[in-house]
Amino acid sequence: MQDVRVLNPFRLGFGLMRLPKNPDGSIDIPQVCEMTDRFLAAGGTYFDTAYVYDNGQSEAAFKAAVADRYPREAYTVCTKLNAAMQCTDEASAKQQFRTSLERTGAGYFDFYLLHALQRNNIQKYNDYHLWDYVAGLKQEGLIRHYGFSFHADPELLEQLLKEHPEIDFVQLQINYADWENPGVASRRNWEICKAYGKPVVIMEPVKGGILANPHPKVGEILKKADPEASFASWALRFAAGLDNILAVLSGMSDVAQMEDNLKQMTPFRPLNQQEQETIQEVRRAMDELRDIPCTACHYCTKGCPMQIPIPEIFTVYNRKEGSPHFRTVREYTIVTTGKGKAADCIQCGQCEGVCPQHLPIISLLEKCREMET
Repeated sequence: MQDVRVLNPFRLGFGLMRLPKNPDGSIDIPQVCEMTDRFLAAGGTYFDTAYVYDNGQSEAAFKAAVADRYPREAYTVCTKLNAAMQCTDEASAKQQFRTSLERTGAGYFDFYLLHALQRNNIQKYNDYHLWDYVAGLKQEGLIRHYGFSFHADPELLEQLLKEHPEIDFVQLQINYADWENPGVASRRNWEICKAYGKPVVIMEPVKGGILANPHPKVGEILKKADPEASFASWALRFAAGLDNILAVLSGMSDVAQMEDNLKQMTPFRPLNQQEQETIQEVRRAMDELRDIPCTACHYCTKGCPMQIPIPEIFTVYNRKEGSPHFRTVREYTIVTTGKGKAADCIQCGQCEGVCPQHLPIISLLEKCREMET
């Protein structure tokens, strides 16, 4: 099987999820055209959109800025089929592909993804026979490579890779803040894909923009290490420096962001040892900013009658600052699926009796219940 990583030596991918907008909410096509021109001129080729992005505006913007203006061999494009949104049955799910093909004007998709697989939606992809459907589209030549984007736990990822060895690549959320976050499991999921020989497309390298505007204490560390580097550049270079990577997506919203990202890739310099140590210092600073000083020793979980993953819940809570509510809820769902939730606590107190940090776990779990809705 062809190694798809050779199809994007530039590594940076143009994510079309956060495109610039006009005052009326429509996408600023002239600015997207300018961003596209600069991206392609610098050596970029990989564009990433999805059926559900901006209710179809994203795919239409791709057509206007790329497909209508450049020859087909000048770019590669990825879009996605989402069985959990904007469809009600197998037919409407499969129709998304045809609609995307028309919206984008691409003729075929170089890359295609089953979108945002999680434990709470995976059954739809199975019941609607979408694995076989995209495999058939590949045989027809309408898709060149397919895989899935993923927002769940390592156990489910490994299960899917065993069940579907035919897939070509996986899209994962990876950034330095979530490297050891159990609600995302960036490192572990990346390691699993590497072990199964599946190249990775990285999404959320700047964590939805959060790492471009970090906590002041984090910003101080990064500015001290390199006063000229943008905060976003640290996150982008961390992600792009990993191996087994097909593309690192950046959802750029204006020309300035495009220019900053291109600066990191022309030429690309992975983080050196001293810079990696700076990232480690940043992670330690993030840990010190925790609202809940849990050390994740797991003494509390061994005797919990409700099987509540207390340290993992506390980690997600500590990482929620600055994060959109939907992302926090998603990460909370990942760590509690198949286990107890904060609201399941029966206040028996066994956890507090064994906690080396003497944390008031019962009241802290009460505070964590806000992540359940």
